Amino acid sequence: MIRAFLRLLSVALGWATATLALAQTTRVSGRVTDGKTGEPIPFASIAFVDSRIGTSSDMDGRYVIDTYYATDSIKVTSVGYVAITRGVKKDKEQVLDIVLLPNSFELAEVVIRPTEENPAFGILRRVVRNKPVNNRAKLAAYQYHAYNKIEFDLNNITEEFTKKKLFKPFDFIFENIDSTDAKPYLPIFMTETLSEVFYRQSPKKQREYIRGTKVSGIENESVSQFMGDMYQNVNIYENFLVIFGKNFISPIADGGKGYYDYYLTDSAFVGKYWCYKLTFKPKRVQELAFSGEMWISDTTYAVHRIEAGIASGANLNFVQGFWVRQQYDQVQNEVWMLTRDELVVDLNVIRDSGEKNKNAVQGFYGRRNASYRDFVINQPREPAFYEGVDDVVMEIDPLSLGADYWDQNRHVPLTAKENAIYHMVDTMKTIPRFRTYVDVVSTLMTGYYERGAMEYGPYFTTVSYNPVEGARFRLGGRTSNAFSTWVEFEGYTAYGLLDERFKFGLATRGFISKQPRLLYRASYKHDVEQLGQSINAFRNDNILGSVFRRSPNTKLTDVEEWKASLEREWFSGFTSEVMVRYRTLQALGDLRYQRLLMEPTPRVDDLGSLRTAEVSFNTRFAYGEKYVSGEFDRIPVGILKYPTLELHVACGIPGLLNSDYAYTKVVGRTYKRWQLGAAGWMRTTVEGGRIFGALPYPLLAIHSGNETFYLDDASFNTMNFFEFISDRYVQLFAEHHFEGLFFNRIPLLRRLKWREVATFKAVAGDLDMKHGEELLFLPGMYSLYNGPFMEASAGVENILKVLRFDIIWRLRYNDHPRTAPWALRAKLYINF
Repeated sequence: MIRAFLRLLSVALGWATATLALAQTTRVSGRVTDGKTGEPIPFASIAFVDSRIGTSSDMDGRYVIDTYYATDSIKVTSVGYVAITRGVKKDKEQVLDIVLLPNSFELAEVVIRPTEENPAFGILRRVVRNKPVNNRAKLAAYQYHAYNKIEFDLNNITEEFTKKKLFKPFDFIFENIDSTDAKPYLPIFMTETLSEVFYRQSPKKQREYIRGTKVSGIENESVSQFMGDMYQNVNIYENFLVIFGKNFISPIADGGKGYYDYYLTDSAFVGKYWCYKLTFKPKRVQELAFSGEMWISDTTYAVHRIEAGIASGANLNFVQGFWVRQQYDQVQNEVWMLTRDELVVDLNVIRDSGEKNKNAVQGFYGRRNASYRDFVINQPREPAFYEGVDDVVMEIDPLSLGADYWDQNRHVPLTAKENAIYHMVDTMKTIPRFRTYVDVVSTLMTGYYERGAMEYGPYFTTVSYNPVEGARFRLGGRTSNAFSTWVEFEGYTAYGLLDERFKFGLATRGFISKQPRLLYRASYKHDVEQLGQSINAFRNDNILGSVFRRSPNTKLTDVEEWKASLEREWFSGFTSEVMVRYRTLQALGDLRYQRLLMEPTPRVDDLGSLRTAEVSFNTRFAYGEKYVSGEFDRIPVGILKYPTLELHVACGIPGLLNSDYAYTKVVGRTYKRWQLGAAGWMRTTVEGGRIFGALPYPLLAIHSGNETFYLDDASFNTMNFFEFISDRYVQLFAEHHFEGLFFNRIPLLRRLKWREVATFKAVAGDLDMKHGEELLFLPGMYSLYNGPFMEASAGVENILKVLRFDIIWRLRYNDHPRTAPWALRAKLYINF
């Protein structure tokens, strides 16, 4: 009986003790917002006063702090805001929403005397000194499992917006609106990717194996590759972080003190690491820099956690907010690896002022959450493992995996909202009206209207004008991916009211193999062309070319061309192509094909046409280039570390199909985008060419001119068509984008967020007079015998976010007819 009583007593005491312990827990939760705009404040610090217990707000400003060791108040701080202290009820669960008011970034906790060094600088020096040790790039090899989840949300969703007639057929989507944010948002797209990444330092190689991809609305192998880890990683240990194509200065850059103000604001345990808390902000509001905080390990001086956002005044378009949170953990002795990576981007064409703006324009949130685990350090695989043409490999169809696979392998389970995205997108694709909206947007973006197995267009070539054809009308189309993803057919016909002639073209391309990429092309056309214009110029039948022309287009050529080619990709970034081409050229407008004959008497003979047959070889090497691919076309992404190299060799075959000329043409080209840190970036192109054999002027190197008011990056904008011709030449194009380097320092001007740009272009060459024996040069055609042609420009871009204006000076050959020493050119230029 006594033992039974004691057992009962012990159980009762245990229960009472547990209950007492639970009663002593203090839990405080809430949201931190901006007192001026009402928007959430991410990464705000919330801590109990006189305690090392604290936390940070998340991307939506929310926080939760739960402890047995609470004090009677919490203190909330954030960069650029007045700190606030609020009382709490100990041993209770409570909600405290915090409103912070902006300040001038005065921190009472840190007092720096003129004769004393900022205590943050000593810590920062050690961080910079230890970067080579803490940067994972030092490792001989590593591998890890990665999980990437990317979501896009439509934000600024108002009740008025949801009631628009446009959305009535699928108003069910608004059931998924999340109104807890300052900007209510609707999730519209999500993708998940599981992959395994392998890195080897010497020789340097990185490969990623995509183990699974789940995408709402898109089923494309290239998208699966791009949504993996290798395209998304940002390394805080680099001096400059390339984001939106811009050079953002890292808070731990070697010269960071020139761009940031630093403050030592705290020291505490963060997890199992004792850390120093450094707060930072840009010295100048327009700098491409961050505001935020980082926690630095007190032993290795590695970054353990960093939480930062782009400064609100940064010279950046369409980005209202950008926040990043990264966590690094020590996975083995002296090896710190990124384990968590969160990123939120708020994109909007027109800036708004938060929920107080009743006419806020809808924008987008882009969210990325990544998790890394299962690290293997300094255990490289056998050399054969790293071999192969592709850096991103998919051994199975990553889209074919079922729900069970994802439930077992996701690093973090999906929320109910995230699960609803997949269902919502699948449902929307079954609604005809939604397909109509997609077709309209696709037509505007691509120029083609898709209808079943056909695409009609491009619409901007339907009507155009030139003095030779008069008003020109064109109708064309091509097969769509619904017809085939292996072969494509294309054709068009056009008619000019003045010359009363039909023109037409037919083409096909298709894959012999997709892995490796082996593509054939064949085409025939008989049409009017402008020789001597760049690949970037408006085509002769583009309506914009007709509108922006500054002089009549009277030097046209009738071209009949047969062409066939075979292209092979040896590995990503390295392609070769063999081509055969037969052309017949006839002069139109002011052009003449005339030859001087001396026997039996001197006379000028008109040639009806020129015929050429040639075989050419083209190769392109862009080391490390990555792509986002459609079924046939693909777009390079990212900024390459090394220059791109191109080589073109063509040989004329006389007598083949009555071809008239024997020749060899060799052209080499290299181009590179150079990231210059705070000074912006520069793009350079160097090209050289040599032609062997005697040829008429249409077959020589006709240097690219521009006779429109539209700025052409790939041509000489003050040079006329056919003005300069060479058989050997070298040319340089250089364009420097300063990204507001100077304007950002002028108080009133920097509000406009204009950006400076400067260019220099030059070409030097020569021309053998033997070519004149084949065909007479016409008045207004010149060689570069008197030295190089040069032009330079100074311009302003980002005017109203979309315009660029350049003043261009023609530095040489200003005595030529129809030329001017300077010119004003403009273009649409949309960039972040």
